Amino acid sequence: MKYRAEIDGLRALAVLPVILFHAGFEWFSGGFVGVDVFFVISGYLITTVLLEDMEKGRFSIVDFYDRRARRLLPALFFIMLLTSLFSLMYLPPHALKDVGQSIVAVSLFLSNIFFFIEVDYFANTAELAPLLHTWSLGVEEQFYILFPFLLLALKNKSTDFRSLIMLSLLVTSLLLSEFIVHKDSQFSFFMPFTRFWELAAGSMIALNRRQLDVLESSLTHNLLAALGIILIFIPILFYTKSTLFPGFTALVPVVGTVLVIAFANQSTFVARMLSCRILVSLGLLSYSLYLSHNVVFALSRNIGIPLSSISIQIALIFISLFVAMASYFFVEKPLRHIKASKSVYLA
Repeated sequence: MKYRAEIDGLRALAVLPVILFHAGFEWFSGGFVGVDVFFVISGYLITTVLLEDMEKGRFSIVDFYDRRARRLLPALFFIMLLTSLFSLMYLPPHALKDVGQSIVAVSLFLSNIFFFIEVDYFANTAELAPLLHTWSLGVEEQFYILFPFLLLALKNKSTDFRSLIMLSLLVTSLLLSEFIVHKDSQFSFFMPFTRFWELAAGSMIALNRRQLDVLESSLTHNLLAALGIILIFIPILFYTKSTLFPGFTALVPVVGTVLVIAFANQSTFVARMLSCRILVSLGLLSYSLYLSHNVVFALSRNIGIPLSSISIQIALIFISLFVAMASYFFVEKPLRHIKASKSVYLA
């Protein structure tokens, strides 16, 4: 897969609002939608890689899960180890029990189920759960248990037929998300079948990449990509913990992300902006940074350090960045490439 620097820049724009939201910055009251941006990116990249492997006759389920494991597990286990060590040293027994249970759930990629049962994501008590943010990894991995087999079953079908099936599943998932969010917002928030449509939105871009490339108008690409950025930032700045989410409200950041991925080619202003060195660098760190930030914030709160001032918030963000850099350069990056990959781009 051809590397797109703007995708890493988009990852930076996804992770930064999440960090600022968890740190308590009021201006980023809807920063939690950064996870939805990640879902769309992940759906796009994974589908692109799988389609290319299938087209070139090199698709392997074993290879797919090997790449997923090398992409996700080293950094995840490193952060879990740090969480365990710090918790053992500083947390009281009741808090230590909660952390231990969450570590087991994360290891089984069931953290979204565990946290649905244990906490309200938007409640103040959730700020004390260091691994709460790993719920999104649970959703992704549950999605990818079945998704490669779906693509394999549709391998010999036309693009239109594959897109129709994916669109049908997307719409069904979206409608379920909207229906359930009015009945039980936490259930809708954490469950994979109410989040499937967000990953499927990214898959739709990959399935229709050739058709999208036919649109050669530079003005069209610039306008749609710019609209995408606006749609991503609207919920980041204006959604709050009281916003009924996901459901139809999640359409705003998801559609925005789709527009950026689909139309922000290198001839556009948006792509050039996202490809700047600082955003790309943060994008490359985004997975480790996503894993580390909430651990640092939650454990700090657990030992009595409130994130009540900008100086403390900024200090803890820099600590998160330091941990993320250690994870990326000494764990994530080396172990990802222990075995030569057939894919240029590990999503």
